Amino acid sequence: MRQLVLDTETTGLDVAAGHRLIEIGIVELVNRELTGNTFHCYLQPDRKIDDDAVKVHHLTNQFLADKPRFADVAAELLNYLQDSPLIIHNAAFDLGFLNSELRRWRSSTTQLESQHTIIDTLILARGRHPGQQNTLDALCKRYSIANDLRDARQQQGHGALLDARLLAELYLLMTGGQVSLYLDATPASNNATTTTNTVTALSVKDRPPLRIVFANETELTAHERGLERIDKASKQATVWRRLVE
Repeated sequence: MRQLVLDTETTGLDVAAGHRLIEIGIVELVNRELTGNTFHCYLQPDRKIDDDAVKVHHLTNQFLADKPRFADVAAELLNYLQDSPLIIHNAAFDLGFLNSELRRWRSSTTQLESQHTIIDTLILARGRHPGQQNTLDALCKRYSIANDLRDARQQQGHGALLDARLLAELYLLMTGGQVSLYLDATPASNNATTTTNTVTALSVKDRPPLRIVFANETELTAHERGLERIDKASKQATVWRRLVE
């Protein structure tokens, strides 16, 4: 099963006010494992980036001046997405900007959510951690995810591809799967906006079986004597004995 973990950066928070996409980052999961196949591009937004947004992602109009516009990468993006489920944190925000760009490109009212299954990790997190902070930063700390990547995020800003990678690991942990295990990556058919990396790691099937060690007679006798001493000191049966009973 192929799934795509997606994140974006924008010129500001309000798509209704004409704010635009400036970065798209996507990482691929196949059968719940990161493949190393990614889609990434920076975009020229044709408008000023809000100062508060620059403080978050560190992307400036000067840096983006020579980058492609959304129309230049739209067909390639849709080809990469195919009909795969999309995993997004706070999906309404990213989908709002993506749908707006697609409508501007094709004058189409087609919404990505009508073409793809959407998995919103913010909704998942709120269900698992009600009343707690469920930002990507807070969740990564809660699940002890990739300190080096989070440190880079603090220093370099909220890059879409980096955040997509963090979100992929978070999603796999939140839904009970393996993280940071890569398949042998196959080069993607996309152009320079797509990068492919291979990381060597052991999968579960490659590991030797765990050795099960049982207590010997001497150890069992010592354990029983220890329980007897606790029984005597507390004047009642130990929790261990009560559970066994």
